[in-house]
Amino acid sequence: MIYLKKARKTAESDHQDVRAAVERILADIDQGGETAARRFAADLDKWTGDVIVTEEQRAIAATKVPERLKADIRFAHDNVRRFAEAQRATLMDFAAEIIPGLMAGQRQIPVSSAGCYVPGGRYSHVASAIMTITTAKVAGVPHIAACSPPRPGIGIPPAIVYTMDLCGADVILNMGGVQGVAAIANGLFGIPKADILVGPGNQYVAEAKRILYGQVGIDMFAGPTDSMVVADHSADPDLVAADLVGQAEHGYNSPVWLVTSDRALATQVMAKVPLLIETLPDLNRDNARAAWADFAEVILCETAEDMAAVADSFAPEHLHVQATDLDWWLQRLRAYGSLFLGEETTVAFGDKTAGPNHVLPTSGAARYTGGLSVHKFMKTVTWQRATRDAARPLAEATARISRLEGMEGHARSADIRLSKFFPGEAFDLNADAVA
Repeated sequence: MIYLKKARKTAESDHQDVRAAVERILADIDQGGETAARRFAADLDKWTGDVIVTEEQRAIAATKVPERLKADIRFAHDNVRRFAEAQRATLMDFAAEIIPGLMAGQRQIPVSSAGCYVPGGRYSHVASAIMTITTAKVAGVPHIAACSPPRPGIGIPPAIVYTMDLCGADVILNMGGVQGVAAIANGLFGIPKADILVGPGNQYVAEAKRILYGQVGIDMFAGPTDSMVVADHSADPDLVAADLVGQAEHGYNSPVWLVTSDRALATQVMAKVPLLIETLPDLNRDNARAAWADFAEVILCETAEDMAAVADSFAPEHLHVQATDLDWWLQRLRAYGSLFLGEETTVAFGDKTAGPNHVLPTSGAARYTGGLSVHKFMKTVTWQRATRDAARPLAEATARISRLEGMEGHARSADIRLSKFFPGEAFDLNADAVA
């Protein structure tokens, strides 16, 4: 493994400063409730209008969205919904007889309420509304609240409001940032307290979710978005370069990596990327330029197996393979948020319209978790039921194991069933194991 380009920085933010600021806001809102949340909305979002978007305002927003854009949003919504429905079909209740007379099983139960955060600062993240709200709806969550930063004098952009409404948000809040997250978590403005908070956001939103975890569930701990392209000699350097630039524009600290077995391809891509960056609009260009300069890496490997090993070690949020024998890569790779196979797809498809969710683990978290899915909104709970005959061996073994562990109360809850269900019978309930 040879680094042809090495990152100058890591994607870690100044966590202590962010955490302190978020803790102050959360504490103020915890004490001051809706009044404090409104104050932060006025200070940080410059918004003093209605917090709850009314049905009339939803209808008005819909009239402001061009019909072609509405059609595109519906197209993306349908794809995400269909994929989520296919996921939901894999979650099944079951019952099984463990031993004669002992039935045990599981049920899939959606959480009662979900909060969906939709970023709306630098970009209008219509796709994030689709990914979060639609998935919660398919999971069967009874109450879904969504929030997004309002723009001064406008509120949430009409396209986001239209999308939230289309996807099934029960309540829409004109409130972003930490105050929006706190309002949903605490059940302010007449909404139920959220059981789970989901959706991407800036480092302050991510930190608020981290702090609130335990009080509520969250989808995952999120860092800056990251992407890796794995490419061999068959890859098109123009496509590879465009894909790297497309992901680098997310933010100044969004890592992008190229892992390749072809030095000539690497050389061409490294020459093309800066040129493509300079053609972007101003803000996008600044983000991509900084991300490429400070966080991007280009790694040269000898074999496909070497490239796969590097990809697994990074566990990228997005992993795009542009190489031969795609079936081999699908079976071999083990650590990624979402996998894109072949040049005919791209991470941008997954970000916006393809169907699989774009809320994904970052910063190497794909080593141990997947992205947002129907599963995140569901609780897999278990149950059991036994006949008296089945209770006998269970009670005997439980009593002996409990006494071995020193848990006499547990043992006695087994003992009493034996004495009541099988009066007059003798049982050996002591944990005198034979060495």
